[in-house]
Amino acid sequence: MRFIVDECTGPYVAKWLRKQNHDVFSVFDDDRGSTDDDIIKKAYNENRVLITNDKDFGEKVYREKYPHKGIILLRLDNNKWKNRIEVLKKLLDNYQQDISNKFVVVTEKRIRFAV
Repeated sequence: MRFIVDECTGPYVAKWLRKQNHDVFSVFDDDRGSTDDDIIKKAYNENRVLITNDKDFGEKVYREKYPHKGIILLRLDNNKWKNRIEVLKKLLDNYQQDISNKFVVVTEKRIRFAV
């Protein structure tokens, strides 16, 4: 899959996804300081699923009506990089085919596909 990993989600997640043979653009590594508008537009234009911890992207999609190719919003109690990777691994192992063009909210205990 093609992903864009938000700066707040970090380089370890991007590195792990690359090791899983995904095509990854890391905002932290390649375009630090980008605005949310620029990130969501880049993800859409490049057909990438955005992975973020920033709930402002929910507002971009639902209030401002930005188009997207999929957003994974990590809402974790334990926000350490190892936990982010563990939660993403579970998501991708079970739902990879279902996340394109969806807004997915992920916690340690739950995966919710928002309408």
